[in-house]
Amino acid sequence: MRLSHRDPLPERLRGAVIALGNFDGFHLGHQKVVAEAVEWAKSASRPVLVATFDPHPVRHFAPHVPPFRLTSLDQREELFTEAGADAMLVFDFDDELAAMTAEDFIRILLGEHLGACGVVTGEDFTFGKDRGGNTQVLRDVGASCGIEARQVGPVKAGGQVVSSSRIRDALKAGECDVAAALLTRPFAMRGTVIHGDKRGRQIGFPTANMELGSYLRPRFGIYAVTGRVLATGRELMGAANLGVRPSFDPPIELLEPYFFDFEGDLYGQEVEVELRHFLRPEARFENMDQLVAQMTRDCEEARRLLG
Repeated sequence: MRLSHRDPLPERLRGAVIALGNFDGFHLGHQKVVAEAVEWAKSASRPVLVATFDPHPVRHFAPHVPPFRLTSLDQREELFTEAGADAMLVFDFDDELAAMTAEDFIRILLGEHLGACGVVTGEDFTFGKDRGGNTQVLRDVGASCGIEARQVGPVKAGGQVVSSSRIRDALKAGECDVAAALLTRPFAMRGTVIHGDKRGRQIGFPTANMELGSYLRPRFGIYAVTGRVLATGRELMGAANLGVRPSFDPPIELLEPYFFDFEGDLYGQEVEVELRHFLRPEARFENMDQLVAQMTRDCEEARRLLG
């Protein structure tokens, strides 16, 4: 279930324990925060909400920055549900919310509107106008209106703190395995298959073209991928070009998976594509024969890596 902070909260969800954060990517650290909230809610016989912000506050204050999302709202909703949430609460981040003081956020939104009994955040969580709120403010102001606050410390992997920025750096370097370890699953991009110029079909590699949207741009190149058709649950394997297709004009950012042994029409369907292995950077080829030969080698390597 997805809720907006602007809408009335169903009565059965009042008095909940709320896990509060951006949770973009829902990595190991985020999972620890939500697990604490779920365990607390179970022990107190309370519902549990996982709250996220959309658009991301960075996007609101700096709309010019390049796309950086690791997960869509739909993906986060599914991940939160799997982690034990009764509902996902979306704080719709706009001018009004950006101007709200930390104290009002706690008293009005968490207290009066949601009736929260408890809130769990990471230790570095900040909120409110000019980032005036932190975990100490949350504890102090929350205590005055019946909200208990708990904080969860950082999670480390490989001697370093797990963070969304660390995952973004790994993806921009083409390090799929590093990102997957920190996320506990492969990085996945979800989108609707659109019509392209049909060049792949003409050379024997029909692709399911998807726009990149608000997702982070991983390292451009060729990947071994797995896919899932959301409507049917069908799982696929393939090789994908992620980037601007330097052999073709004009350059357009696309994710173009070619799924092995697939026959059918995916146009208009929503597909999730997981980046499993980075094979090579994008390259420009002098002719179609060179391109086809390289794509054949890419597919053989992808099949080998995917087992």
